[in-house]
Amino acid sequence: MNSPAADRARYDRATAHLDAPLAIVDLDAFDANADDLVRRAGGKPVRVASKSVRCRALLERVLARPGFAGIMSYTLAESLWLARSGFEDVLLAYPSADRAGFAELANDAKLAGAVTVMVDDPAQLELIDGARDGGAEEIRVCLELDTALQLFGGRVRVGARRSPLREPAQLAALARTVCARPGFRVVGLMAYEGHVAGVGDAPAGRPLRSRAIRLMQGAARRELAARRAEVVRAVRAVVPDLEFVNGGGTGSVQYTVAEDAVTEVAAGSGLYVPRLFDNYTSFSGRPAALFAQPVVRRPGVGVVTVLGGGYPASGAAGADRLPVPYLPRGLRYDPQEGAGEVQTPLLGGPADDLLIGDRVWFRHAKAGELCERFDTLHLVEGDRVTATAPTYRGEGRTFL
Repeated sequence: MNSPAADRARYDRATAHLDAPLAIVDLDAFDANADDLVRRAGGKPVRVASKSVRCRALLERVLARPGFAGIMSYTLAESLWLARSGFEDVLLAYPSADRAGFAELANDAKLAGAVTVMVDDPAQLELIDGARDGGAEEIRVCLELDTALQLFGGRVRVGARRSPLREPAQLAALARTVCARPGFRVVGLMAYEGHVAGVGDAPAGRPLRSRAIRLMQGAARRELAARRAEVVRAVRAVVPDLEFVNGGGTGSVQYTVAEDAVTEVAAGSGLYVPRLFDNYTSFSGRPAALFAQPVVRRPGVGVVTVLGGGYPASGAAGADRLPVPYLPRGLRYDPQEGAGEVQTPLLGGPADDLLIGDRVWFRHAKAGELCERFDTLHLVEGDRVTATAPTYRGEGRTFL
């Protein structure tokens, strides 16, 4: 692995003919991260979370590698677009109220065979049936299990608020409801343990918090493994030919695949390795997706100003949702201004070595959201840009 200084020089050389702002994906790092996900998956297939990639060319690249199979999408419109583009196995990870999309799905045999939709409430079946517009194609359905850890009789909850379904009997009852309703077929079960997969267990400089997170995650993994196994048994009693049981995410791959009940894992952020994935004890990756902003001002000693850069990530607002100045090392935000919409002052000794027109390389806090800011990803191999690929935005697709 190259030193940060060597990577900076390499990226500067590779993109010297381009004007910043710009975004790159280091393909050597991207491929190494893909290999690490496959290694951690231990022989079970990895379904690629498209919201963390948002570039068709890179989805195709990773799905061409052994160990990866299928896409986990985030909207119905995206799912249909990907299926029309030739992706044959698309699991929509979130319920939808896109009536036009459901009408399209129910009226097209190819789309209906490629796309699986998420359901955790009979009312969602009603919505789909009401949107069919005469379409009679069978809709593939996945049921979602709530993975949150509940303590003290449910008074304390740790985990995302997703599905209302927690217990085996609840999932089995919904499976029976789907099976009894013409035009639907249960094919899968999903359980995303975001409080394990998406929360780093070693936040820098916070040893007590790190220990508390590891204790919580250990308890959560044990509780979920037992409950997920019971749920899968209950659902398979209703649907013996269940095609898949999906779980996990980048931060929990090796733990999730250890459960016999799980047949596949999902991951996407681990391909780009944004800054929120720096703080894990169980794995480390190589930053693969970066963006560069040009220096446009030198307001004083130890200060430079770059153009734009205020690209916060979704989630609870906080400093950890901001991009981080990455190369050259040693730059930091001005606490009075932070990351700005049109300009961002940066402080630190390295500022005095930067000239007007030089670049500062940043890492985004989360993975695919970076692609909502750029039309194009420049794909770097060694010290050359060997290709460019449009992001979803670059193809005119903004799904959320």
